Amino acid sequence: MFDIKALIEANRAGEKNGLPCFCTANDHVIRSILSYVKGTGRPAVIEATCNQVNQDGGYTGMTPTDYMAWVGDIAANADVGMDQIIMGGDHLGPNPWRNLTAEAAMEKARELVRLYVTAGFRKIHLDTSMQLGGEPLLSFAQIADRAADLCAVAEAHAPDPEQLLYIIGTEVPIPGGEVEETDALDVTSVRRFRDTIQSHRAAFAKRGLEAAWPRIVSIVTQPGVDFSHTSVYEFDPVLAKPLAGAIFSEPGISYEAHSTDYQPTASLAELVASHFFFLKVGPELTFRFREAIFALAEIEAEMAPSNPSNLRRVIAARMTENSGYWRDYYQGTESEVALLRSYSYSDRIRYYWSDPVVSTALANLIDNVKAARPSETLVSQYFSGFDFGDIPNDPEKLIERHVQLCVQRYFTATGAT
Repeated sequence: MFDIKALIEANRAGEKNGLPCFCTANDHVIRSILSYVKGTGRPAVIEATCNQVNQDGGYTGMTPTDYMAWVGDIAANADVGMDQIIMGGDHLGPNPWRNLTAEAAMEKARELVRLYVTAGFRKIHLDTSMQLGGEPLLSFAQIADRAADLCAVAEAHAPDPEQLLYIIGTEVPIPGGEVEETDALDVTSVRRFRDTIQSHRAAFAKRGLEAAWPRIVSIVTQPGVDFSHTSVYEFDPVLAKPLAGAIFSEPGISYEAHSTDYQPTASLAELVASHFFFLKVGPELTFRFREAIFALAEIEAEMAPSNPSNLRRVIAARMTENSGYWRDYYQGTESEVALLRSYSYSDRIRYYWSDPVVSTALANLIDNVKAARPSETLVSQYFSGFDFGDIPNDPEKLIERHVQLCVQRYFTATGAT
């Protein structure tokens, strides 16, 4: 089993050492990640969020046990052992039930955490920052007390609590990226970092969780990175320097950065050098997946099969019929919104790939391209970057290698050779 604490200590000592955390529920993407990881000898962190996967099924329809088994099946088919995969739960807390009363929402959150740890998830992000049932803004102490409440559940129900890796802290970008363009992003202050640590330490001690405290390996802070629909806010190591230095006041702790999608690879490496050991990525993975699928749709159209998938038309129709995943996010004229639905960095299209009508069209598209065996010259028109003599025409291999454009740079930035 990988010694994550030793890797964190190496990062704190100045080594180029970190871990990408891949947050996705797309089977093609997970296969691409594991295919790449197989040859690295490094651990892969695969994560699910509380909205994706929970006791009510989340938007994937999967419970934590279902998701664990699903990833396990993909790993087995990829010939990757589960001992190379660290399963993580992101934003575990009452967020899916924040409209309930505080006690009702927290009871749901306790069950959520219990199910995650009993299913075998090790990396547990405790996030209790949200207001529940219309309550006023929470204090550091209230947030920490609720996090300790959930930690006690994890400690009580995990098969081996000593294997748990806790992430605390809540200063994260807006899920899915910024809705509006902004000029700059605030970096977490050293004071807020220390207040978060102190409040959680007190809350853990109050509940007798001193044994769990050393299992906290990272704190989520805002390094000043994010993305909107069409813009990326790049990391500035100068602005983050005070925060980077503050980590040395807390032994064994690193930072976790959320929404690092689309950062230049050099910026990802600078984040690691600033002790952001865990780099979270999600939409960029499915952004690359969408690029690959749309390219395959163009190849299919060139080959003119007798039973075309009409993938582009199908997904546009389903997004129009079921607009709940993008309607509150995109604004503009009809043509501007149409472009955002397909091409935005926030990648709201990712919620539709599991739609039964879309998934049927996607399977038809892949079958059509596979049967047509397009020439290297046609593939090269829509998938640039392959060397001549190394241009695959299998659609699943093309998807895999295109998604790996994202996967590879994250491993490069975090020290894989």
